[in-house]
Amino acid sequence: MTEQVRTLVVDDEQGVRFFLEQTLRRVGHVVVTASNGEEALDRLRETQVDLVILDLNLGGRIDGLRVLEAVRWRWPGAAAIVLTGQGSLESAMDAIREGVDRYLLKPIEAAELRQVVQEVLERRSDQTCAPETGEERVVQGGPFSLDLARHMATADGQPIDLTTREFSLLAHLMQNVNRAVSPMELVRVVGDYEAEDLYEARQIIKWYIHRLRQKIEPEPSKPRYILTVRGVGYRFVG
Repeated sequence: MTEQVRTLVVDDEQGVRFFLEQTLRRVGHVVVTASNGEEALDRLRETQVDLVILDLNLGGRIDGLRVLEAVRWRWPGAAAIVLTGQGSLESAMDAIREGVDRYLLKPIEAAELRQVVQEVLERRSDQTCAPETGEERVVQGGPFSLDLARHMATADGQPIDLTTREFSLLAHLMQNVNRAVSPMELVRVVGDYEAEDLYEARQIIKWYIHRLRQKIEPEPSKPRYILTVRGVGYRFVG
């Protein structure tokens, strides 16, 4: 990388903070640390960051999910990696909903951490600077038109305010029009996350489907465009 990466490390364990800081400094990161949620919010107010690595379970009044919300509001282009010793389904789902790029369990080796960080930053860079290709860059179906290069969505010519993950979900469904797409596949598309089983995938993706329907369906409770295929997944009908 030609520019130094500015990284915020948030963990209430001093040994973990030291390990993360030293590992990332060795590969050229400029690292600032915080031992709790309050300190993390202070750092985010005063310092621009490209990457945040944090524990979900922090001591004090402000937990990791609150910190993630602040990251997405203050520095929406920053990548986020959750590193925690509690690998519960609920915490993973909550983190993914806040736009986490990867979810890792403690303990983690230095080599694995460096590899994951590199992958996350490269993917973020690719999303920001998408290369021009000969592939179709506009996807259309029903009243919807998605400009993949500019990341813009419209319905009957009017803009739709979609998050990055909602846009990716709608784009994938539209690119697979009339095909029932499984929750496992959709979770990979939306969160670059490999669910452990079908149950976990269903629990994660149904939240995104709900949010997307609220924005694009005339009657979200009676969907017209994104249909549920019982026992299989979801299908876009143009």
